[in-house]
Amino acid sequence: MTNSRTLYVDLTACTMTTGGVPYGLIANAAIVVEDGRIGWVGPEADLPGTYAHAARHSLGGRLVTPGLIDCHTHIVHGGDRAGEFEMRLNGASYEEIARAGGGIVSTVEATRAADLETMVALALPRVDALLAEGVCTLEIKSGYGLDTETELRMLRAAREIGRVRPMRICTTFLGAHAVPHEYEGRADAYIDEVCIPTLRRAHAEGLVDAVDAFCEGIAFSPEQVSRVFDVAEDLGLPVKIHAEQLSNLGGAIMAAGHGAMSADHVEYLDDAGVAALAEAGTVAVILPGAFYTIRETQAPPIERLREAGVPMALASDNNPGSSPLTSLLLTMNMACTLFRMTPEEALSGATRNAAIALGLGDCGILAAGKRADLAVWDARTPAELSYRIGFNPLHTRIFGGTS
Repeated sequence: MTNSRTLYVDLTACTMTTGGVPYGLIANAAIVVEDGRIGWVGPEADLPGTYAHAARHSLGGRLVTPGLIDCHTHIVHGGDRAGEFEMRLNGASYEEIARAGGGIVSTVEATRAADLETMVALALPRVDALLAEGVCTLEIKSGYGLDTETELRMLRAAREIGRVRPMRICTTFLGAHAVPHEYEGRADAYIDEVCIPTLRRAHAEGLVDAVDAFCEGIAFSPEQVSRVFDVAEDLGLPVKIHAEQLSNLGGAIMAAGHGAMSADHVEYLDDAGVAALAEAGTVAVILPGAFYTIRETQAPPIERLREAGVPMALASDNNPGSSPLTSLLLTMNMACTLFRMTPEEALSGATRNAAIALGLGDCGILAAGKRADLAVWDARTPAELSYRIGFNPLHTRIFGGTS
């Protein structure tokens, strides 16, 4: 069998590997792609002779990073919530809107009414916007069905997107997202009668890669979420959590105790929560789009997370209510301007640490043996990716070795 080899030269490799060099940067670099994987990366002057006859492509001095990873989205849904956006601008808080019957539950009716084809068709323009910015891996959650058939249909739609677009889709079951109107005041019954049985069905059908929950006063308590996580663990599924977005219920500490891959939002995370994430190796996923959209004033504890060595990922949190954001590049800029993350932390958050947040060990950095998911940018330095606002410098996106 003949190997398929491509040699990319005349580039700056932003490997995002650790080792003391900012961004893992290699000037005058070369990258060998072999059967969809990176065969070698390093200074072109050190290229092994075995690759001398590979098909050679000059990238004209451009910057190459790992393909971007959006590790937290709700991109499959029906309808929109532009009306709630207007309500917020007229003074209503996110929590007030939710308690008045808006928020997550208001998207449920439109999503329940959408068939599989409609769900996919509605999602694809949002997916394509991310793909056009170099995103190669995309996490998609359920959570707008809140009944068995719609939750399963959302997960099937997510799988279908991975078949019709050249990108890797990671599915997350988020049945514990909100209490539907038919279970109002009976959250425990919803967990027992709908959420957990649906999780078991989704797992049996091979539709779910991980399990998430919204732990908040307007959603579910740590005790209720823990029951869902117990089932996930019995099924061999990793867990993650929406925690400490609007208040501090201790959800992140509970999730860390379950070995959660990530705790997401974490604006109200306290020192005990930071310590718990650090001890468990749980990634803090920072979501500036939601912070911006709901006009939050409590920023996540970036400095404390940094000091504790907690990996920080970034994601768009694309959803119809609190983060109708379809740009991971803008997300990176927001993280820097709103939260004082550095451009290197921002890019790491959309590559290496985002991969860790999804439990993926084969992407997120440029290194031999990793997937050849690459983003080629019309940029001189990595900081440009976080610096510009509303500008997409992507030149070429390479997914699994194919552009």
